[in-house]
Parts: sequence; C-alpha cells; structure tokens
Amino acid sequence: MINKREIANDLVTLRDLIRWGTSQFNAAELSFVQGMPTAIDEAVYLCLSALHLPPDFSVEYFDCVLTMDERLHVLDLFQQRIDQRKPAAYITNEAWFSGLSFYVDERVLIPRSPIAEMIEHQFSLWIAPEQVNNILDLCTGSGCIAIACAYAFDEAQLDASDISADALAVAEVNRQNHALEERLTLIESNLFAAIPDKRYDIVVSNPPYVSAEEMAQLPTEFDFEPGTIALAAGETGMDIVLPMLIQARDYLTDEGILVVEVGYSKPILEQLLPEVPFFWVDFEFGGDGVFVLTAKQLEACQADFKRVKIEGISD
Repeated sequence: MINKREIANDLVTLRDLIRWGTSQFNAAELSFVQGMPTAIDEAVYLCLSALHLPPDFSVEYFDCVLTMDERLHVLDLFQQRIDQRKPAAYITNEAWFSGLSFYVDERVLIPRSPIAEMIEHQFSLWIAPEQVNNILDLCTGSGCIAIACAYAFDEAQLDASDISADALAVAEVNRQNHALEERLTLIESNLFAAIPDKRYDIVVSNPPYVSAEEMAQLPTEFDFEPGTIALAAGETGMDIVLPMLIQARDYLTDEGILVVEVGYSKPILEQLLPEVPFFWVDFEFGGDGVFVLTAKQLEACQADFKRVKIEGISD
C-alpha cells in the first residue's frame, strides 16, 4: 500500500506522475496485452482519464502543475492497477477501438482485436465496400466490432450476437451511446442458432479461441475478464471456430466473406485443416491470427470441416 499523500508532495506535474507510474508498473511486472502496449502508455492513459482530458491531449501541457486532489486521484487509479492488477479499461470503464470510445466492464472482454485495421479499410481487399449491405458480428461482446463496422459502412444494416445476456447488456449501452438503435440489432444466440434466415455480405467474429493449456497460463489480469464464456474454447481452442466454419456458408451471399480472429491458436487451426486455403492477414500496426475465407471457399471445404468435427476435435 503506497502513502499517496506523501508521494503526491513530490509528484507535482503530469509528467512527474507519468514517469513515476511507468516505473511502478514495470517494477510490479504488470501485463500489458489487454489494450495498452506498454507501461508508459497505460500511465499516460490513466492520468488523462483521471483528469478528464482527451487521449490526444498535447504533451506541451505535461509540465503543468496539478492540484493535490488531482494528484491523489491519479495515484488512486495507479494503486488499483498495481494492487489489484485490474486492467486499466475496467478501472476507467472505457476502451478505445478503431478510434471510437466504448463502455466496458467485467461482463465483456476489453476490445483489442486487430480486425479494427481491416474495418478501417472496409475489408476492401476481399469485397467491394459499395456492395456491403448486411453485416453480422458473431460473439460481439461489447459490440465494438459491429459498431466500428457501422461507421465504416454507413449505409449497411448490422446484426450482432452473443451467447451472453450480460455481454449484450453492455453492447446495448454502446449501441445507445453511438445512436445506432435503428441500424444495429442485438441478438442473444449460440453462434447461428437464433440468427435470422438471411444472407450477409460480411460475417465477422472475434470468438473464444483459447485452449485449456493456454487458459491456465494467462496473467492475473485476465481473471477480471469473463474468461469461461469469452476466452476458453476447449482443449484445442477450436470448439467455437469449427462449428462456425461449418455453418457460416449458409448465412453468406455468394460473394460474401467470413473474417475470424483465432490469435495464437492459428497453428492449431492450420494443423487441423491443412488443405483449407486460409488467407492470413498481415497487419500494418501489429496483430496476427486473423483469417479470411470467401463463401465459395467455405462451400468447397465443407467436407474438411465436417471431418474434423466427426473426429471429435470440437466436441
């Protein structure tokens, strides 16, 4: 437990607090894989959040002297981050995705998918943006992917589903915050079970894909996330992805695409389905393990998908 008032006497500027917080975060060996890439990024973020300043606040003002109350408030956030190892986004109830602000709490994963980069480019390598009229986001969580798609495709209608009613409650907050009640429909569904009988131009998903072995090795910070329902996906990590591959073709237009993140489970998927022509996306700003398959490719590979399921890999 730190003596906040004593420390606050010595840390008088925003720059002082950022420097001190960065040092403390590194000394505590915190994990930075849930949104913030480094300790200094997280220290800056928590400072700006505590002071109600925008994320693009100019560094020219970092040497301004803070009031004692402001310093104590920043140190309180730092203490939560260090003592509880609670991820910064859950402390502030805010996360950023594709340049947009989202409400988050422990009912949903913290948005961090590299799919954001694909959305900003309107998936234009695989589909003509002007042809996109309907988009489905499976395993939507906070709704961040669906809502980012709504901004990228401002004429499209969107459906977003999740098996978790709690997650959908968070997605509803974000749907209202972004004024998308008329364009975005939220659906409680186990994969495609309750999805309308319609065809989508894009089906996109960041589903659970963490294997049992990897779940046991995750840092303490992940204990705050709804891991059992939003991260864990059986022994191989493919319990959700494989059924999705089997069913997705029935919900795509003939020119449609399926976009799925499997992260570090990419080698497992390639091992299980070596004949499937997954297109693995190279990201300019980091990230890996996102594949694209066209409707035609999904149709051609149905026998492979069903073979793997019959062998019990995804049971």
